[in-house]
This record gives sequence, structure tokens and C-alpha cells, in this order.
Amino acid sequence: MELKRVVVTGIGTINALGHNLNETWENMIKGVSGAGPITNFDASKFKTKFACEVKNYDPLKYFKKPVARKLDKFTQYAIIAADEAVIDAKFDFEKINLDRAGVIWASGIGGLQTFRDEIVEYTQRDFDPKFNPFFIPKMIADIAAGHISIKYQFRGPNYATVSACASSSHALIDAYNLIRLGKADIFISGGSEYAVTEAGVGGFNAMRALSTRNDDPKTASRPFDAGRDGFVIGDGGAALVLEEYEHAVKRGAKIYAEFAGGGMTGDAHHITAPHPEGRGATMVMKAAIEDAELTPEDIDYVNLHGTSTGLGDIAETKAVANVFGEHAYNLSISSTKSMTGHLLGATGAIEAMASIMAIKTGDIPPTINHFELEPQIDSKLDFTFNKSKHREVRAALSNTFGFGGHNASLIFKKFE
Repeated sequence: MELKRVVVTGIGTINALGHNLNETWENMIKGVSGAGPITNFDASKFKTKFACEVKNYDPLKYFKKPVARKLDKFTQYAIIAADEAVIDAKFDFEKINLDRAGVIWASGIGGLQTFRDEIVEYTQRDFDPKFNPFFIPKMIADIAAGHISIKYQFRGPNYATVSACASSSHALIDAYNLIRLGKADIFISGGSEYAVTEAGVGGFNAMRALSTRNDDPKTASRPFDAGRDGFVIGDGGAALVLEEYEHAVKRGAKIYAEFAGGGMTGDAHHITAPHPEGRGATMVMKAAIEDAELTPEDIDYVNLHGTSTGLGDIAETKAVANVFGEHAYNLSISSTKSMTGHLLGATGAIEAMASIMAIKTGDIPPTINHFELEPQIDSKLDFTFNKSKHREVRAALSNTFGFGGHNASLIFKKFE
């Protein structure tokens, strides 16, 4: 069976760097940090008092008040990102078969704030079980996919993927595979998260996963730096419109890049720690390159998972050496989490966006906040520290890894 080609024809996002693609990309190339003091709640008693929140966000700019009240912010961000991506794709809805258009959307947690609010109210009312009728449909992790499909009447495959911080990469791979197999022509896929909440920050603080550099939030996310002390949690989402190649060409669509391959593996090692030698990370990158029918030498840019955690950064760079050998020194590498923060289940989608834009523009986003290289990391690797650079990118690989040992790698290549 001959597999179909898949291309990217629309992009949308909202995150700590901007409320749309252009604003986000401009700030990413400038090396702007999205971190700042937490405003969603009073964080004064928390170990971590900062995050990469979506700034100046007013839901009423996007939704009527009765609608906004029924949507957790992770769903609001999903709809906003999807709206931008659909507008960007310039569909003529009278001419596309909506039965062959689907939505696969990811969130690592779903409506965490909604769940917290309902339980707090329940306990404060002496356990009187009067729950909001929108509690469940507002909270569940698959609801964003449902809202997007209802809005655009996409009646093809529709579901959510949940695999911690690899969630949206798994969503994109699923959508890619379904188009390749001829099951659909179009997918809106990506992920969103709203976890800068008391429960989110408190939970990750308890795990000692978050940076506590409260005196200098903007330099707190320090991937591959000797002074890194954990990740910076972030909010937002990103959406890609994936489309079967001939379908896109037939309607004259703008094409950002070709989605060339995807890999999925499990570490089978530990619930939160990566395999110390990067076993799963090595396997997943090799699987993606093989799926794309490329060689390691065809890859010019790697957007690493690069969370700024002690174990993860070292294991991932070992995996890069395992996969690329001497070509590793020809790669441009970066962790855009140094600017956006870690968007958990949404991170794969926003980093896919960054990889695609690197191909399209030839600009490599930087890894900001580098002061002193971690001594266990190969100093000859080019992490694009602190400043972006310009080079041709024929193909880009994007990694995301999640608690539970979930690994996913995506490959995009220049459209020809």
C-alpha cells in the first residue's frame, strides 16, 4: 500500500510569548523569556512563585461571557489556536468534504482548575453534592477536540491523546498516520494546557520538578546549563492543520513544510526519570528518521525536549550522540522551553511549530539563559545558546518525552 504524503497548511498558537504565530515567532527568534510572577493565584506561600503564563489574556476578547464560563482555559486556548490555524489554512468550507476532516487534540491533564474549583466548593458546602452540570464536560481531557469539531463541523476521526508531556506529539503522529493511510484528508491537531494553578504548581513543587529561582524568573529555565534547577511551567496551546498533499495542492493551499515521519517508544524504566543512557530517546529518534526514510545526515536542526532538569538534559544529549554520531556536531540544537516554559501536554505542538518555522525561515531559535555548560554535556554540540542563527534547514526533528516513559519524535522537512 502506497502511503500518502502529509503537509502542514495552517498554524495557530497562544502562549507566554504571544497570542498568535507571528508574535510568538518574533519573540522566539529575539530570545525573549516568557517567565514572570504568577498572577493566576496567590503564589506567595508556594516554593515556586513564577511561571510562563499567557499574558494579558482576557477570555472575553475571544468568547461571549456565557460561553467562556463553560470552557476551562485549556479548551479556550485550544479553540483560539485552532481558529488561527484554520484561518491561516484558508479553507473554502463549501468545497471540502467535512466527513473526511478530523480533530485529534491533546492535553496532559485537562481541566485541572475546573476540577479543583468544584471539589473546593463541594467541601466548603459541608459536602452538599450540588455540582455544576458543566463540571464533567468542562473538565474532561477530550472536550477540546469535541468543541473544535463542533465549531467547524469536522465529522472525521475525533479524540484526545494523553501521554503527559508527549501528548500533543502523539496527537500529531496519530493525525499524520490517519492521513497517510487515506482515512482522512484534513486534521486539526495539537495540544493545550492550563496548569499554572495551585494544584499544578503545588504538585510539581512536591516532586521538586520546578525551578525555584524566584529572584530571577526570566533566567530560571536554563536547559543544559550547570545552574539549572528544574523546569518552568507554562500555559497555552498550538494547532497545526495537517493535510493530504494532493488535497492541499488541488485547492492551492500555502504549504509550510512536509510532515515526513514520526517515532514512538517507551522507556520502560521509571515513572518520572528518563533512562540514564537515553535508551528510549535514542530509539525514538532512530524510529522517526527511519519512518521519514531519511538518514541522520539529512537532519539539520533538532528541537530538544530540553526541560532544564538535572537528569533529562544529560540523557537526551547522550541520545543525540547515539543517533547522530559525528554528524551531531553539524546539527543546530535548541530548547525553546527556555523561552516558552514547559507547556506539558501542549509542548509537542508548540515545538513542532518552532521546527516548522525554522525550516520555512531558516532561523534557528536560541536556547536562552546559558551561563555555564553542564560538565557532563559535550561542549562541542551547538545548542544555539542565547542568540538565534540563520542557516538552511532541510529537515528538523522535534523531541518530547513524558512521565511514564512516553517518547515521541516528529520530523518535518522542506516541502519540494
